[in-house]
Amino acid sequence: LFVMDQHTDNIYLLDQDGEVIRTISTRNENASGITIGDGYLWTASNGRTKSRPYRSWDTHLGYVYKLDFDTGCVVERFRTPDGDGIHGLEWDDGLLWITAFSPKALILVDPKDFRVIKHFPVELERLHGLARDGEGIWCAHTGDRLIVKYSVETGEEIDRIAMPSDGPRPHGVSIKDGEIWYCDANFPDLDKQPAPEIGKIIR
Repeated sequence: LFVMDQHTDNIYLLDQDGEVIRTISTRNENASGITIGDGYLWTASNGRTKSRPYRSWDTHLGYVYKLDFDTGCVVERFRTPDGDGIHGLEWDDGLLWITAFSPKALILVDPKDFRVIKHFPVELERLHGLARDGEGIWCAHTGDRLIVKYSVETGEEIDRIAMPSDGPRPHGVSIKDGEIWYCDANFPDLDKQPAPEIGKIIR
């Protein structure tokens, strides 16, 4: 499992026991999203970081980075279609789904030139992780504690998974063998309640 870490902006490859077997340094800033396609790693750089010191190459802007699979070096980068931040990426048979904020939407682009193929407006807030599944694509809506499945043809909602009001806030999302994996972006006050799920990836 490839994990994009927003604190370090590193990519971590985990084995089936959750142990780190590879670390890749990147030029992302406030990284938030990763996918694999066409032999490359694709990462979402969400703009100004708040969790580490600035680096000389930081842009404070929303970009999608195309990275060499073996080295993590930048092959190419693209500004987001709306010029804003980005949290979710998902490869789809030669094309690339991305989340957008201005306005809120799911956008399918051609990764060769970032030409927009499809654009679906979305009403829910905080679009984050994406996972392609059959006739749809799952999208985590972190603030609403929802993972919603949208039709890739019409953009209409066709299913949803709702977390309890005091439950996880799904952030990154992936899918394998019919099982959804997500990471929890909930940060409770650890002095007031136990939080054994912190630092966990949940299936």
